[in-house]
Amino acid sequence: MSVVIVNWNGGSDLAECVTTLHRGVGGRVDEIVVVDNGSEDDSLERLGNPPGVTIVRAGRNLGFAAGVNLGARRSSGRLLLLLNPDVRVLPGTIDTAADYLDAHPDVGIVGPVLVDARGGWQPSAGRFGVLGHLVLDTRLARRPIRRTRSVGWIHGAFLLMPRTLFEAVGGLDEGYFMYGEDIDLCARVRTAGYRTVLVADARAVHYGNRSGAVRWGEARDAEVVKGEMRFYAWTGRWWELGLFRFIAGLKFSMKGAFQAVTGDFGAARRTWRAASACASFVPEPKAHRPRAG
Repeated sequence: MSVVIVNWNGGSDLAECVTTLHRGVGGRVDEIVVVDNGSEDDSLERLGNPPGVTIVRAGRNLGFAAGVNLGARRSSGRLLLLLNPDVRVLPGTIDTAADYLDAHPDVGIVGPVLVDARGGWQPSAGRFGVLGHLVLDTRLARRPIRRTRSVGWIHGAFLLMPRTLFEAVGGLDEGYFMYGEDIDLCARVRTAGYRTVLVADARAVHYGNRSGAVRWGEARDAEVVKGEMRFYAWTGRWWELGLFRFIAGLKFSMKGAFQAVTGDFGAARRTWRAASACASFVPEPKAHRPRAG
């Protein structure tokens, strides 16, 4: 297995992530490839030179998708694990996920249940289809995940798949700078005839979009929404894009109003930015095509 970690100003997260890998994965991981997207902090200095780690310096911020593809090209494992630096892999998680993948040849991608630092449930997967996603994937509708099941897509914080399939579908689409590329990848894997599965017995701690918060601040939620809308636009789902704009815009507007009334003005500003993005988003021409990792 090759683990590919894309780092951009990850602070102490990067070193802590690699440390948990060394402690908790046994002999399953053959190499760890860290792609540094031109970090300006001391994250690489904090990482040092641990054994089994290759550092690839991109020299600039390529974005998540291009960074992953670069790391995949510099690696050689039969399995590829895409891992965010703000994830802490719990003991047994990688073995559990890899064993499930190997035992089910019709499965192309697996991921774990993501939890926060206190063990609370985080979004780990999503549904294809606007109504299902915006209604059933919300915080209010989420329930603890107690069984392994097929899903539409999983979050790219921890995404495990065979290298041959990653290359066959063209790797990550580099038209996505950050957000939306995991949805797009899972959609292409499904088109290729494989399932995406959330493995209930595999758990990982996700501290949650730290690099995104550093880069975009209060606009991070809006960027997530734009990533989803790019997916609908670039895959020709125009009626779904229109439905997403309407429902998500209404949802975020009402949520922002509630947050403002209850005095959570910081959250309200972030939510209203997402609502504004639904109204103002104009999809860019699809200049990039997926290419082999």
